[in-house]
Amino acid sequence: MLGPAHFHQCPLNFRNLGRRLCAFVELNDIRFAMDELPENLVWEILGRIMKTVDRNAVSLACKRLYEIDNEQRISLRVGCGLDPANEALASLCNRFPNLTKVEITYSGWMSKLGKQMDDQGLSILAGYCPLLSDLTLSYCTFVTDVGLRYLASCSKLSALKLNFTPRITGCGILSLVVGCRSLSILHLIRCLNVNSVEWLEYLGKLETLEDLSIKNCRAIGEGDLIKLGLSWKKLKRLQFEVDANYRYMKLYDRLAVDEWKRQWIPCENMQELSLVNCIISPGRGLACVLGKCRNLEKIHLDMCVGVRDSDIVSLAQKSSNLRSISLRVPSDFSLPLLMNNPLRLTDESLKAIAQNCLMLETVRISFSDGEFPSFSSFTLNGILSVIQNCPVRELALDHVYSFTDVGMEALCSAQHLETLELVRCQEISDEGLQLVSQFPCIRVLRLSKCLGITDDGFKTLVGSYKLDLLAVEDCPQISERAIYGAARSVSFRQDLSWMY
Repeated sequence: MLGPAHFHQCPLNFRNLGRRLCAFVELNDIRFAMDELPENLVWEILGRIMKTVDRNAVSLACKRLYEIDNEQRISLRVGCGLDPANEALASLCNRFPNLTKVEITYSGWMSKLGKQMDDQGLSILAGYCPLLSDLTLSYCTFVTDVGLRYLASCSKLSALKLNFTPRITGCGILSLVVGCRSLSILHLIRCLNVNSVEWLEYLGKLETLEDLSIKNCRAIGEGDLIKLGLSWKKLKRLQFEVDANYRYMKLYDRLAVDEWKRQWIPCENMQELSLVNCIISPGRGLACVLGKCRNLEKIHLDMCVGVRDSDIVSLAQKSSNLRSISLRVPSDFSLPLLMNNPLRLTDESLKAIAQNCLMLETVRISFSDGEFPSFSSFTLNGILSVIQNCPVRELALDHVYSFTDVGMEALCSAQHLETLELVRCQEISDEGLQLVSQFPCIRVLRLSKCLGITDDGFKTLVGSYKLDLLAVEDCPQISERAIYGAARSVSFRQDLSWMY
């Protein structure tokens, strides 16, 4: 016989909770009707169900559960199945009046799936969802500036993420940030028609922005970020990615250079910085930021032309809290990057990191395709200086020819290393891989596109179960049979098309 006490005693595993509650309601010999269950108990049960499919099942059990679910539901994710889009959205928003987070994505949309949501849909969101604070629009190709003007009435909106909304311009963004004065998170990804930056200047005056991501918005250049003004001091996370094909489209004029030099850029609260395909030039743009992030914990520099040793040294000296660094070094030999060019990073950068960033746990170093071994910026000694001085738990090397079997031998004394990822590290042989069994704390090993390793490299690992996970991808001399028993969990994939 089921009763309220039954639900208190059972472990709260809700994968099949919808079916259990339905059975509870439908039993003929039932002592306690659903209406007699305490309100706080039913509310707690539903509140612990995270998966949408499970909540949908539970809400169909009875009217009471349906109504409570309507009150509790605070997030909604819809897309291509919304047809007719505006009418269906209005129905959902009317059913769930307490929505705070809405994601609308049309990835993979085709015209035969029905018309997309348009500006009228955003008007519905603004009118039906007074608590809306987090909105994501992905591949919404029918949304224009008019729709963003509707959203300007959402006074509680604090997070907006736009991914490929090609009809939106800078004017629409400006109208939204003027109305939504609590905006702290703004992500613009492939918004190709955002070609004015007055909205950046307005956000700078509000001083509310904490998380800014601008990726592949062709008309926005590094120099435009100066318009954030005093908002730099509040910013905790900045992701800026330039379309590599438009890297040189927006050049610095003399006025912009002078403005960067003249304005003090306060970045004390910056915790995460990611720059991709940017041009880092002395005394201008983002070069002014690198050495002023005292609380930086994570940095990612990917194919940033012009980064110098002095930039990394300054960064390391100021960012003693750094926990993760990822460097992908460009190898475009159409640029004048010769061995003695001061723009090329060297071991001086790595040694500064080793000496100053004593909390560093994650290190990722990569050279882009086409890098020749003799031109590698970092030597084995530079890489090992970081491993030996910092508590590195995760090390990932991609196309790093300087890392050899000698480096693998040095890792035998790495007391903190738990995860090692080697991609296209062609100087590592079976002898080097066999040393993995001697790594003190290694748990995860990932190998990809490594030509020098064969089945013999796994002899010391097979049967030892030292590894929790071994993943091997696209290594032509390794067979699937050889890795079985080398870890508690193994995965294998073989696609050699990269070699041809």
